[in-house]
Amino acid sequence: MEQPEGCVVPGKEKKVCKLVKSLDGLKQVPKQWHNKFDHVLITNGYSINDADKCIYSKYENNTCVIICLYVDDMLIFGTSLEVVRETKKFLGSKFDMKDLEEAEVILGIKITKTPNGLKLSQEHYVEKILRKFEHFDCKPVSTLYDPSSQLKKNREHSVAQIEYAQIIGILMYLMNCTRPDIAYAVGRLSRYTQSPNKDHWTVVRRVLKYLRGTINYGLCLVDFQLSLKDLVMQIGS
Repeated sequence: MEQPEGCVVPGKEKKVCKLVKSLDGLKQVPKQWHNKFDHVLITNGYSINDADKCIYSKYENNTCVIICLYVDDMLIFGTSLEVVRETKKFLGSKFDMKDLEEAEVILGIKITKTPNGLKLSQEHYVEKILRKFEHFDCKPVSTLYDPSSQLKKNREHSVAQIEYAQIIGILMYLMNCTRPDIAYAVGRLSRYTQSPNKDHWTVVRRVLKYLRGTINYGLCLVDFQLSLKDLVMQIGS
């Protein structure tokens, strides 16, 4: 490291400043932030989820609170409003926070209350996809995949490979978040990302047409206390 031009101190040319705090924009900031967050929560009785290192939970006195961290955004779940308030108060004493109250949208996922639980959907994201690839005004189809489609490895020149890889990545994000119903088609199409042809694009367009007709689909998280009969009736409706 060297002192920047115009700031060289005579007689101390070899000396530089040592940062005592990470600055926004530097590579080590995310790691330093996560280490600090880890330390604060673990020393206060929280446990890290083995499957996802950004999920923390704490069980105490028949209460439970779960914190989901994404960079510097958090979702807090609890068995009662009181335990959620206590958690927010605790976090506010350790970090500069802005309380956004009840969650409505997180990472582009809309959270809607229903009579029986919660619904997670990405209608705006699907609309953005359809408009980006000029399929918002297309004629919807009711089925996602044509069983007669015989997708094979392309032996000729690829067709719009960059755009194909882009749309597959976009569809994978949608699939992983709130639309597992498109998993089969996306899984099949992702095999040909390196060299797609017209047949592959035909199936991609069918997926987009399916999304246009099912734009309001999402994941429904049903109250586990519902009886089996009520659950069957809900699925049937």
